[in-house]
Amino acid sequence: MNALMQMQQNTTDDQPELPLDALESHYKSILSLLGEDPAREGLKDTPKRAAKAMAFLTQGYHQDLTGLVNGAVFSSDTDELVIVKDIELYSMCEHHLLPFIGKCHIGYLPQGKVLGLSKFARIVDMFARRFQIQEQLTRQIAEAVQEVTGAAGVGVIVEARHMCMMMRGVEKQNSSMRTSVMLGQLRESQNTRQEFLKLLD
Repeated sequence: MNALMQMQQNTTDDQPELPLDALESHYKSILSLLGEDPAREGLKDTPKRAAKAMAFLTQGYHQDLTGLVNGAVFSSDTDELVIVKDIELYSMCEHHLLPFIGKCHIGYLPQGKVLGLSKFARIVDMFARRFQIQEQLTRQIAEAVQEVTGAAGVGVIVEARHMCMMMRGVEKQNSSMRTSVMLGQLRESQNTRQEFLKLLD
């Protein structure tokens, strides 16, 4: 059984049992290939720490929407726009494995059900803690909220700064990226969409 298959199968409800020893060994090899001495004092435990950090940063692969929401969907007569702003997110660019950091805004039009407030942040984290591109992350969040709530409309906006553009390549320090996905009435109704955007100001 290869390491990836083992990683996928050895999961629990709390924390997946990742092949940390294998990850640690690979990080040690990477340090050596870069010309470093993994045995020197400052790097002695770095492969182990890096393996644990990467396991944490990619734990979204081992979560699913049903388990994450855990029944926190409640009946409600509310049918006005609900907005959750400024949800912090930290993800990893799938092209260079460098971080992108930003915030997410979510709006939805309830249709008989509302979602527990903390679950929006957990949904964002579940998808952000995978190797990602921002465009895909934005759509995954929107579709997950739609699936869980059955809302009449969902809008998601993500704003982020990408280290792959700031630390390397073009090295543009003040650049940022904004992506949006609108579903249902937030896509079909200009008035509803404008209300959502106005409430974010």
